[in-house]
Amino acid sequence: MTTLSRPKAQQPTWSKAIAQPAVEFAQTPLTLLEGKVPSDLRGTLYRNGPGRLQRAGEAVGHWFDGDGAILAVALGDGPPTATYRYVRTSQFAAEELADKFLYSGYGMTAPGPLWKRWITPLKNAANTSVLPLGDRLLALWEGGNPHALDLGTLRTLGRDDLSGALAGNAPYSAHPKIDPVTGDIYNFGMAPGLNATLTLYRSDRTGRVLQMGQVPLEGTPLIHDFALAGPYLVFCAPPTRIDLIPVGLGYKAFGDSIRWRPELGTQIIVVDKKTLEVVSQHTADPWFQWHVSNAYLDEQTDLILDVIRYSDFKTNDYLREVATGETYTQTRGTYWRIRIDPKTAQVRSQTELLDQGCEFPVVDPEQVGQAMDAVYLTCHRPGTAIYSDMFGAVARYDLGADRLTLADCGEQRYPSEPIYVKADAPEQGWVLSVVFDGRQEQSELWIFAADALDAGPVARLALPGVIPHSFHGKWHPRAPR
Repeated sequence: MTTLSRPKAQQPTWSKAIAQPAVEFAQTPLTLLEGKVPSDLRGTLYRNGPGRLQRAGEAVGHWFDGDGAILAVALGDGPPTATYRYVRTSQFAAEELADKFLYSGYGMTAPGPLWKRWITPLKNAANTSVLPLGDRLLALWEGGNPHALDLGTLRTLGRDDLSGALAGNAPYSAHPKIDPVTGDIYNFGMAPGLNATLTLYRSDRTGRVLQMGQVPLEGTPLIHDFALAGPYLVFCAPPTRIDLIPVGLGYKAFGDSIRWRPELGTQIIVVDKKTLEVVSQHTADPWFQWHVSNAYLDEQTDLILDVIRYSDFKTNDYLREVATGETYTQTRGTYWRIRIDPKTAQVRSQTELLDQGCEFPVVDPEQVGQAMDAVYLTCHRPGTAIYSDMFGAVARYDLGADRLTLADCGEQRYPSEPIYVKADAPEQGWVLSVVFDGRQEQSELWIFAADALDAGPVARLALPGVIPHSFHGKWHPRAPR
C-alpha cells in the first residue's frame, strides 16, 4: 500500500477516472448526446473493473487490487438505462465497515505483523470480468470463486461455487469460452503450488458443471487466458514463475513475487475438449500474453492461435503504475499469429500481423473457436506517448485484407474494451465501448457500426457518473428491467 500524495493537477487526464472511488447509482435513464440507438440492440451490456483504488488515504498496490464494480447498460424495450454497483463480497463489506484495508491482494500484503498475514486470507476482488447466465450474473476473479449478482439490480447474492464444483473456494478464471455450436462453457482454474495444476471445467448454458479435468504444470506460471480452437483447448504457459515462499511468509505480494524466466520458454498445451485430456505439449520461444484473440483449425488442420504478445513481463510493472495515476514503464503488446501442429504442440511459424500497440482483442461470439473475419481492439491514438497515455482509439482489424480501421476517440478520451454485438439484424454488427472523457470528466457509452468504425459513433449516451477504467465485459441478449 502507498500513501496518496501526488497533486491531481500533475497527473495525466486519464487518471481523473480513478482519482476517487466510484459512486454507485441505481437504475437511471440515460441522456442521448448524439445520434440514435439502433433499434435492433436489445439486451444489456455488463462491464466489470476496479471501482475503488484507495481507502482512508491509502492506495492499493496494483490496479488488479481494486474493488470490483459492475456497470449494466440496458438497451431496447424502453429508454436506455444504466445501473452501477460494487460487488459486495464479505471482504468488501468488512473493509467498508473498518474503513481501511484488511486483506492481501495481487499487489499488496495485509497490514499488521507477519504472523497476522499468515492467517489473513487473500481478498477476492471480484473485479475482472462477467459471465451472464440465465438466472444470474457471475462476477469473475481468477483467484477464487465467482460471485453471483442479480441480473437486473446487480444486488450481490453471494459466492457461487457452481453447485459444489468449485468447493473450497476453488479458482475459476475470468475468461470462460462459450462454444457457439453447443453452448457449452469452458473454463479453468489454477491452484498454485510447487507445481501448479490447471483444473478444467465444461459447463452447460446454466453454469452447471458437466465435466472436469486436470493438467499438471511446471512450477506456477501466470496463465490469465486460453483459447477454444475447434476440437481443442489451447493454453500458453509463459516463462513466469511465482516465488511462493515469500508470499506464504507474508513478505511479498503475489504480483511482486513473479519472476520473468525467459530461459524456460513458453509451454504450449493442447487439450482435447471432449475428454479434457492433454493431446500434446511443447516448449516454444519465450513470450508473455494476457489475452488471446481467438484460435481455430485451418484447411491444413494446423492450429492457428492469435494473441496479444509481449516480449517480457514489464507489462506487470506498467499495470501496477496505473493505480498511481502515472505510468513510466515502456512496454507494448502487438498482435501475433502462431501456427501450431496440434499433434505435437510444436510451433510451425510465428508472425506479427499488426505492429500497433493494442490490447483487449474481441471477436464475434459466433466465431469463437472458428476462423474469424475481424478482431476488435483498443489501440493508441497516432502520435501519442504510448507509455504515459492510455488507449485512445477503438479499432477493427480485418484479417483477410490485413486492414486496420481506427476510430480515434479524440484527445483525452479513453475507450474500454470493445464489445461486439450481433443484434436482431444478422447483416449488421455493433461495437460498444464505455469512453471516459477526461476534459468533461464524464463517462459515456459509444455505439459504433462494426463495419464503419471510422465514421464515428452512431450514438453516444451520457452515463450518470464517472466509471473508472474497467477490464472486461459481456453482452446479454435480454434487457432486465
